[in-house]
Formats: sequence, C-alpha cells, structure tokens
Amino acid sequence: MKRLATTSMILGASALLTACDPPAGNAVLANDAASPENATDPMTNTAEVDEAKSILRPVEDEVTPPAPPPVEPVSLTISFADGGSKLSDEAKAALDGVIAAPAMVTGGAITLRGHSDSRGYDGDNLVASRRRAEAVADYLVEKGVPRERMTVIALGENRPVAPNAKPDGSDDPEGRARNRRVEVEVVPPPEPDSGSEADEAAPAANSAEPKPQ
Repeated sequence: MKRLATTSMILGASALLTACDPPAGNAVLANDAASPENATDPMTNTAEVDEAKSILRPVEDEVTPPAPPPVEPVSLTISFADGGSKLSDEAKAALDGVIAAPAMVTGGAITLRGHSDSRGYDGDNLVASRRRAEAVADYLVEKGVPRERMTVIALGENRPVAPNAKPDGSDDPEGRARNRRVEVEVVPPPEPDSGSEADEAAPAANSAEPKPQ
C-alpha cells in the first residue's frame, strides 16, 4: 500500500509540472513573431524606414554665379611738357594701359581734349592743342582702336590747370608745361535696356487678345 501511494504521488507531481510548461512549438512561434525579420508590415519595421530616409537627400539649390563687376570709366592726362605735339615714351606706355582697360575693350566712346599754355596767339594755341589731341588719336588708331569712337576737342589755353605766370607777373615755365596736355576720357558703352524691350513686347501681346463683345 505504501508503494502504491508513493507511485501515485510521483505520477501526480509529473502531470502537474507538464501542465505548467508551454509546448515547445508554441515557444518557437512566440519567438518568431517577436523577431523583426519575420515582420510583414513595413510600417512597423523601423530599420527599413530609417534606411529609406537615409537614401533620400534634399535637392540642393542651384548656385547663381556672381554678377560681373560694372565697367568703370577711365580718365588719363597725357603730358606734352616739351611744347611739341610728339608723344613721349611715357605717354605711349600710359596709352597702352588705357587700351587694355575694360571700358576701352568693351567699345566705349573716347573723348580727347587738347590744351595749350597761354604764350603766343590764341589761334596758334588752339591749333597746337588740336595737334596734340590728334597725335593721341593717331596712336590709338595704330593700336587698332577705331577712329569713329573718338571725339577730338581743341580747347587751346582756355582750361589751364596751373598758372601760366607767377603772382609778380613773371613767366612760370612749370605751370605752362603742366597746361600743355591732352585729357583722355573713355566711358563704358551703355547697357541694353531690357525694360524697353519688354514694354514694346507687351502692347503687341495685348493687341493679339480678342476684344470683348
């Protein structure tokens, strides 16, 4: 009787333990369901969403190149201190620099103003000032600058930049030498007026529209 009781107790304990343990198959299914590799809904897979986000890049704005600097006018004074109308080597070198300036390269208008000192007759001084301005024009033409871009103005002794005489009335050679000169001015060509073209196109477009009845 004691053996039967002991055996019954052992069998009952085994049955109780077996009932508490979940089936092995169910444990495998639970682990598989929790694994992200077996997730069927892409919205719940954060790894795939993050990867998709990393592939997309914001479109970079197009970089607009900077506008070119405006063309500046050029002013230069050519000295004829020796009293003649022949260009010195220094004067030619200065004109070569003007020829390379943007205002000259882009086709700007050129004004040449000739001057003289006050010694002698007014008419002779006017002629001398024109000869000096023409000498500058001839040199520019030799360098390939079109003559039609130039305007020659003879001013004679009317626009001095220094006194021709000292306060006591005596001659001032240095002042007269400074007055024998040619002023070179080059202005950039005018920019095309895009607004006027748009204004001209607007009436033409409006005229094509049918008038209301």
